[in-house]
Amino acid sequence: QVQLVESGGGLVRGGSSLRLSCTAPGVILENFTVGWFRQVAGKEREGLCSLESYDLSTTYAEPVRGRFTCSRDSATHTAYLQMDNVKAEDTALYSCATTAWLIRDPLSPKEYNRWGQGTQVTVDS
Repeated sequence: QVQLVESGGGLVRGGSSLRLSCTAPGVILENFTVGWFRQVAGKEREGLCSLESYDLSTTYAEPVRGRFTCSRDSATHTAYLQMDNVKAEDTALYSCATTAWLIRDPLSPKEYNRWGQGTQVTVDS
């Protein structure tokens, strides 16, 4: 079973940048579609971006389009979420997720079947 591990979260100032990483030890992450999500306590999980495995197409949610970038490094089998110009409302627990199946809604949590524990991002404005 694929186990995902996120890292890179922390406390940052508004307007700065942060890069989150997602790895799956022993797994070639490029074989899976990877999605990034975030959740604030008491609210539903929000899809941020998705990177398809077969054509590397990306999908972004409106609140983060132009500020966040999904990518991956085939050499290290790592997926990244580059967060630029972060805002206070970006404060949340960030998670990566994967699926090996073709999906219809890349930003829907229901499409993914493997999840990491998440990494907390707190933006101090």
